[in-house]
Amino acid sequence: MQTDPQGPIAIAGAGRMAQSLGRLLRERGERIAAVASRQMDHARAAVEFIGEGEAVSYPCLPRCAQRVLIAVSDGAIPHVAAVLAEAGMSGGAALHTCGAHGPEILAPLAARGVSCGTLHPLQTVASPAQGVEALQGCTFGITAEGAAAAWAERIAAMLGGRALFVPADKRPLWHAAAVMASNYVVALVDAAVMLMGAAGIEERDALAAVAPLVKASSANALSLGPVRALTGPVERGDVETVTTHLSALAAAPPAVRAFYRAAALQALDIARRRGIEETKARKLEEVLRESGGKNA
Repeated sequence: MQTDPQGPIAIAGAGRMAQSLGRLLRERGERIAAVASRQMDHARAAVEFIGEGEAVSYPCLPRCAQRVLIAVSDGAIPHVAAVLAEAGMSGGAALHTCGAHGPEILAPLAARGVSCGTLHPLQTVASPAQGVEALQGCTFGITAEGAAAAWAERIAAMLGGRALFVPADKRPLWHAAAVMASNYVVALVDAAVMLMGAAGIEERDALAAVAPLVKASSANALSLGPVRALTGPVERGDVETVTTHLSALAAAPPAVRAFYRAAALQALDIARRRGIEETKARKLEEVLRESGGKNA
């Protein structure tokens, strides 16, 4: 297996994303020279999982490699970039894995001639081991130029993934979409389970009951597209059923009621694109918006 002629990689961060990407890159022939964390025991644990590298502090990274992958929490990125710049990193390339920000968050490094960019995996990583499986073949949102862009594309290709270039000023929209497709699906399942609980269904049974429905609906939306995949009372223009739901939701937590209304209004937009009769659509919209006003 060929390795990158540009030399080894250093990783800033020792969490789930850092460990998963480090392990995958090491398995594909890249040399991981060092892993840094604020806590040395975390750095050592990450090195053990990755299978290679030296556990170090952040200021030591520039002496270890000219390419640094920054996989820390979003709020820690500016601090890590400043520390690396103060430690003398210059030239080379740096990528961070944050979805909401572009290369501008690495400004201290860019000022020292480092080619900076963003490599955001469009995937949820719940644990290092799960991440090793999930990150293979996923899409990566890249915002970079020059050496950073080439390195980001290389990583995506090595992991069998797809590289999508996202303009820097559009990254918040990119990240919002990712959050909706991941975190808010979890929130949707939670809301459904809460409503089933109110109907007297135990959580374990509720999860088992909605699982096939969630999986089938997601699969249909992804394979057919939302317009063709939409079913249910909103798609049918069934005002009576929706009104019944809203009445039953009066005793539900406010967040769940708001979630239902917001999702129904989005479904109504899809139904309009699908060709629902406009008289039914207007009535549904009226009922949903009036309900929102009453429960605000």
